[in-house]
Amino acid sequence: MTDNLKPAAGRSIGALLIDSGRLTPEAAERILKLQKEQGLRFGDAAIQLGLLSDADIQQALSRQYDYPYLMPGDDRISEEVVAAFKPFSPVVEQLRALRSQLMLRWFDAESGRKALAVVSPDNGEGRSFTAANLAVVFSQLGERTLLVDADLRQPRQHQLFRLANKVGLSSVLAGRAELAEAIIRISGLRDLSVLPAGAVPPNPQELLSRPVFTALLATLQAQYDIVIIDTPPAGRTADAQAITARAHGALVVARKDITALPALQAMVTSLQQGGGNVVGSLLNNG
Repeated sequence: MTDNLKPAAGRSIGALLIDSGRLTPEAAERILKLQKEQGLRFGDAAIQLGLLSDADIQQALSRQYDYPYLMPGDDRISEEVVAAFKPFSPVVEQLRALRSQLMLRWFDAESGRKALAVVSPDNGEGRSFTAANLAVVFSQLGERTLLVDADLRQPRQHQLFRLANKVGLSSVLAGRAELAEAIIRISGLRDLSVLPAGAVPPNPQELLSRPVFTALLATLQAQYDIVIIDTPPAGRTADAQAITARAHGALVVARKDITALPALQAMVTSLQQGGGNVVGSLLNNG
């Protein structure tokens, strides 16, 4: 337990838990009494009395220290967005390590490097999963983060974040909607917004190749610290190459025993020939 640290926010764990409905004032009094009698920390006293779980305490701590995440069972977001529910799990620790490397090797506000495309050769390699969870861990760092679903063929991010998909990137690129009405702020996760793909258009590659997409990315990078872009499979269409050329940087995702090495090498060569920088790679084991 770490709830004996001096909190960044001024509110106590008990007050936060009462406000969230996880604890009654009467139960809080029982905890405080045992805490005083036995010299325990609030969380340890609550768990000893069986009034709270360790997950409850961790959730309150996350709010105290501005590191928000959701409790299991919160159906606002799919549980595939594991960083939103289990920030201390091994997979999320790996994502945080990746985040650190990307902050050191790519993202640089002074150089204007704020966008990163997440690419893979084919479906089923964890591209959308990685983009969604990477966006969450950047937002938990306090970076104003936007996740853009630029897969205008088989979009997934509106499903992962359980958003309406009537208005999105395709609407903005086609001049059918304003950017402000297409971006959705994610409730419960500070500093995270999503621009869903919108309705699947008949001409996705043409939309992504237009100057308006380049201008849109420039606008987004002026408004956000981090812009993570999900893409279609690079081995099936040229969309990912067009996106990476405009974002300038790409994170390559592959899956063990699924991704073929020749396809991966061909994709990397294509991205580089198109003017994109391959910033790093991620191998999914599962």
